Amino acid sequence: MRISNGSSSPTTSPDPSSSSLVPRYSPATTIDSDGISLSKTETNGCTTNGTATNGIAPPQIARVQPPWPSLYKDSPIDREEFVRLVVQSLRDVGYTESARTLEAESGYTLESGIVAEFRRAVIEGEWEELEAALLQLGVQNEDDLQTTRFLISQQKYLELLEARQLTAALYVLRNELAPLNYDSDRLHLLSSLMMCSEEDLLSNAKWDGARGSSRQQLLADLQLYQRNACLYHNTTAPLSLYSDHECDRTQFPSLTTYILAEHADEVWHIKWSHDGRYLASASKDKSAIVWRIGPPSESGNRDCTPEQVFRDHKYEVSCLAWSLDDSILLTSAENIVKIWNVKSGVCIREVDSRVGPDPCPVSSLQWLPDNSGFVSGSMDRRIIFWDRDGKRTDTWGPTSIRITDMAISPDGSRLVATGMLHNPALASATPSTSSLNLPNGTSSNPSTLTKRIVIYDMHTKQEEASIPQSGELTSVQISSDSQYALINRSVDEVHLWDLNSKRMVRRYMGHQQFRHVIRSCFGGANESFIVSGSEDGKVYIWHRDSCALLEALPGHGQGSVNTVAWNPQDEGMFASCSDDCTIRIWEALPPGYTRDVESTSEGQEPWRSNSNGASWRTNGGSGTDMID
Repeated sequence: MRISNGSSSPTTSPDPSSSSLVPRYSPATTIDSDGISLSKTETNGCTTNGTATNGIAPPQIARVQPPWPSLYKDSPIDREEFVRLVVQSLRDVGYTESARTLEAESGYTLESGIVAEFRRAVIEGEWEELEAALLQLGVQNEDDLQTTRFLISQQKYLELLEARQLTAALYVLRNELAPLNYDSDRLHLLSSLMMCSEEDLLSNAKWDGARGSSRQQLLADLQLYQRNACLYHNTTAPLSLYSDHECDRTQFPSLTTYILAEHADEVWHIKWSHDGRYLASASKDKSAIVWRIGPPSESGNRDCTPEQVFRDHKYEVSCLAWSLDDSILLTSAENIVKIWNVKSGVCIREVDSRVGPDPCPVSSLQWLPDNSGFVSGSMDRRIIFWDRDGKRTDTWGPTSIRITDMAISPDGSRLVATGMLHNPALASATPSTSSLNLPNGTSSNPSTLTKRIVIYDMHTKQEEASIPQSGELTSVQISSDSQYALINRSVDEVHLWDLNSKRMVRRYMGHQQFRHVIRSCFGGANESFIVSGSEDGKVYIWHRDSCALLEALPGHGQGSVNTVAWNPQDEGMFASCSDDCTIRIWEALPPGYTRDVESTSEGQEPWRSNSNGASWRTNGGSGTDMID
């Protein structure tokens, strides 16, 4: 879909550091030397290998000897992995004795003696013992060791300040924290706390004291650091405690497993249902399709078929939105919004979004978080609220911008819209941009900044901020915690904005966007990845926190990859759609398959068969075709 600045409908032009990281589970007697992974834990003692640290002898429990390694007979779930996950979950919520009993009965222990000693030293604030335990863990990567020592010394320093042992605190600041040269801004903040009262110390440091949960939080912070160091980490399962962790790239969804090819023209938009079982697509061919993406069968195959095809549109379909219960799908074509019953395939109602005599295309549809209805945004500068039956309940506008896209935060507090000023002369009235965090290359002359990110308070209906931008803004998505907005900006950038501070905090580059509407998304476990289409026909994936470009996935044919969407229920699956008239489902390499490196070429992903005889068939240079 080509970027459009006018009121006419958009047109299309057919055209594409390694770090020590941490395994979910590891043998209790093995501590890798490259890093540690920490987990939020209980404070009432630690147990290892059947020995309790609180002085109570472990129960004498007979070891269970299961007849097979899987959880049940013919189950795909590994027994040891499942039991370790349960053990760690029990510990995380404080059921230490239950976890110890399960360890003894199963024979799967979660941590070694030195690991338990490290945990105990953190919880009890035994700093000298903690340093000794840290050395015994064998952390050899200097960056990892520096980060770990800084976090530990910071906790030690704050506790000394709280106890008013200022001389000892100053010694830690000068001799332990400063020499690490870790974070100069944080170091300056810590030094400014020397003369604070206890109340100001807790407030300014955002810390709840030694008697609070700060030591448990220290363990959690160290675990989070290790998780972020793993660029391909894509699971919400607890990590193994204090062991080196690295997610293999083969576990990451970088393989096309299915191509959905029912559309007769460019596919502009896709959207997953909230339950992750259906994928809706919108196309230039004037149709929308609801695809059923079935669960994997015993052989690993999925049933991916059209569930409903909605063809009753006079114009190209550009926008989609699901109701919260997935019973209704909204589609828009020009100024007309259709409300479809997904189960029956019947159009419940058709509504016209025009306010004046001239029609203007709907550029965005959003279902309200309270499930009361939906919102449409248009290039005519109006935001219209509708109830579930398609009756107008409110209209905002005319707004200051011609709306190209918008999103509503999951908590219902904000609406973020992007677009171009209706009257460019208004840009001259923009206040000084000196305090704004603007992209590189953005002019500091307000009169040239005609694009805007506008943040509205949903309750007061007032603008919180109107942020000047250069370059076309084509999409916006808000994170699940309602704090961040992800915005595509041409030329060739995706920006992450903090909605509280109104500042851009991350920039992702490497893809191509100049002429077309490209939509990006958050993805993966804990929304750890940023994914975007591109005009070079590839899908680009970045690590959210580090901005490292992880993948530039070929496969789609000529033209732009217009939209990407991550499955909300499956952290290992996302979809993309393209001007090549297809939709691709992306997943990880299945167990038993290996990459055929020798025959791999641009746009082609050959794979060797597994033991059940299934294989991926390649189709020339267009990439993976289907599973046989």
